[in-house]
Amino acid sequence: MLATMTWMDLIDCSSDLSQAITESDVYADYISKKKQLQDDQEVQKVIYEFNQMKDQYEEVQRFGKYHPDYKEISTTIRQKKRELDLHPLVTDFKKAEKELEQLLNEISGILAHSISHTIKVPTGNPYFDQMSCSGGCGSGGSCSCSA
Repeated sequence: MLATMTWMDLIDCSSDLSQAITESDVYADYISKKKQLQDDQEVQKVIYEFNQMKDQYEEVQRFGKYHPDYKEISTTIRQKKRELDLHPLVTDFKKAEKELEQLLNEISGILAHSISHTIKVPTGNPYFDQMSCSGGCGSGGSCSCSA
């Protein structure tokens, strides 16, 4: 009976946590930016063109620089990628996506460290993380963390 009550409490707490996340400003901003991105025909056209070029690029990569269209397709895919990355709606979406990822990483760290500080929490690329170490470095404290 006690184990059942503990499990029910855990399920209730996890449900409350997921509801808090979905009601957060960060999540609402992410959903808003995602919808704007999906509804904008100009961006969708650029995404479609980029995906088409990506397919051609993968075909060219099979042969490398010996493919007759290697240079042209390589240049074009870089231009399409840059066009896509610099579009304001795409940059806004990526920023919102990164903020949501950071929130989820922080929550993961808090949950893991509430059990044990030796649990390693993958937080993405350590070179770009805003968080200092988060226990995921595995260096035993050589990065000035408290591991």
